[in-house]
Amino acid sequence: MSGNVTLLSDTLAKAKAEDRAALIAYLPAGFPTVDGGIEAIKAVFDGGADVVEVGLPHSDPVLDGPVIQTADDIALKGGVKIADVLRTVREAYAATGKPVLVMTYWNPIDRYGVERFTAELAEAGGAGCILPDLPVQESALWREHADKHGLGTVFVVAPSSKDERLAQITAVGSGFVYAASLMGVTGTRASVGAQAEDLVRRTRATTELPVCVGLGVSNAAQAAEVAAFSDGVIVGSAFVQRLLDAPDHESGLAAVRELAGELARGVRRTP
Repeated sequence: MSGNVTLLSDTLAKAKAEDRAALIAYLPAGFPTVDGGIEAIKAVFDGGADVVEVGLPHSDPVLDGPVIQTADDIALKGGVKIADVLRTVREAYAATGKPVLVMTYWNPIDRYGVERFTAELAEAGGAGCILPDLPVQESALWREHADKHGLGTVFVVAPSSKDERLAQITAVGSGFVYAASLMGVTGTRASVGAQAEDLVRRTRATTELPVCVGLGVSNAAQAAEVAAFSDGVIVGSAFVQRLLDAPDHESGLAAVRELAGELARGVRRTP
């Protein structure tokens, strides 16, 4: 079975045709449980998300701030495995028909086996991977297998990335480009700064790929602000925080569904 990178591309193109940014949500697999995490992803899609990134919980995160680290710790203590991440992708895609990516650091894939991981992710209906710590110059093996299995390879660019570096990254990426709006870890912010708009402008000068912005967005007003200059708005910590704050699982599902609805309205208007 081939992966769903084309579905991802088509979904982003459809949002652009509707003159809006796409809403991309992030939730870690296995949080609060494997089954509960699958239900949360379905709720986010129900609320209006176009794409979901499924986080592969990691004990030594580079990009993830304290909120997502807390969720990852819960998932890891619950015994989450790569098989559970793949099951999460499979069930979320089967239930919704919408693009589901995996966001993961490189070490778990390297240990699991690149060929095995790409084949199983494609079989599960996955659209690709976001790989925040895989250097482009060391990515040839991954990209070979991802391409073979119809999976997108999303690289992360940052405000510190020079124009030459941006061109190197975007030349070999697929699906979209993940633009980190600021230097730092994930987490909600009071504002999403001008750095993000400049980074999107510079990245677009190097590629036809959609450029989607993450790190910091937590409400409809911020989503509208970012949607005004990007192709997609990526939200993670705000969803995780809603689940952490909920008194019970059903309340958590309602909370993330509601937030997805608010953000979906945000990406459809200008600030």
